[in-house]
Amino acid sequence: MQWFPNLQGVAKAQTDEARAAALEQTSEGLSLLEDAFVKCSKGEPFFSGGSIGYLDIALGCYLGWLRVSEKMNNIKLLNEEKTPNLLAWSERFSAADAVKDFMPETDKLMEFAKIIMARFKAAASN
Repeated sequence: MQWFPNLQGVAKAQTDEARAAALEQTSEGLSLLEDAFVKCSKGEPFFSGGSIGYLDIALGCYLGWLRVSEKMNNIKLLNEEKTPNLLAWSERFSAADAVKDFMPETDKLMEFAKIIMARFKAAASN
């Protein structure tokens, strides 16, 4: 399951049904990542254990876009019910000294996303 392309599908969806389907697929992908986190971390704070590793960085790069999607669609993809470990990981990762100054502000990234979506819609209508 490729959850990020599904997350992009949420933004590109032309109908409510397509958006709902993309959100469901994104949620399913995050459930798989939740399971992977539990197996990889073995109870430690990060995928690689006690400190941030490559997998944490690779996934952490998408947290800004995930938060934008949550805000724009008024949903919580990372939540206590379905992805409690991934939610806690995302908070730890974003607050880590090595990362916190580089995490994009959700509102600023959302403005950029709106520009991208407007261009996508303009290109699709031509």
